[in-house]
Amino acid sequence: MTDLVLVVEDSDEDIEAIARAIGRSHPEVRLEFLRSGTGVLPRLNDIGQARPGMVLLDLNMPGEGGLDVIRRVRADAVFEALRVVVFTSSENQAEAEACYAAGADSYIYKPINFALFQSVLAQTLDYWRSRGENVTRTVVPPPGDSSAQA
Repeated sequence: MTDLVLVVEDSDEDIEAIARAIGRSHPEVRLEFLRSGTGVLPRLNDIGQARPGMVLLDLNMPGEGGLDVIRRVRADAVFEALRVVVFTSSENQAEAEACYAAGADSYIYKPINFALFQSVLAQTLDYWRSRGENVTRTVVPPPGDSSAQA
């Protein structure tokens, strides 16, 4: 996986937290930010720019949401090896299942505590950067929730 992560996030606070967390744990990773899902496919198809190895995707955004982005990305075989990681505050199990059905590689709940937020992002990057292309998808449940399936 390349050291470029495309972060699709509409919240200023989350953008700042993601940049700070990944900057501390993985300073070699270059982050590129989009504020809506609408720009994801044009960005991925831009042959003049490096292709990211991962998309870190918020689920609930105005306009085109994360689930629609997953469906559109997975509809194009060119992006088969691209890791799509949903990083969301949604604890809705049905949304997690819909994301996996659409082709998300991981569905991860955003912790409120910054130290845990940073740890979760670091572990997510380490996990996907160390894996080959054929890895099963993983659900990380919210803290204290044991109903999500692994």
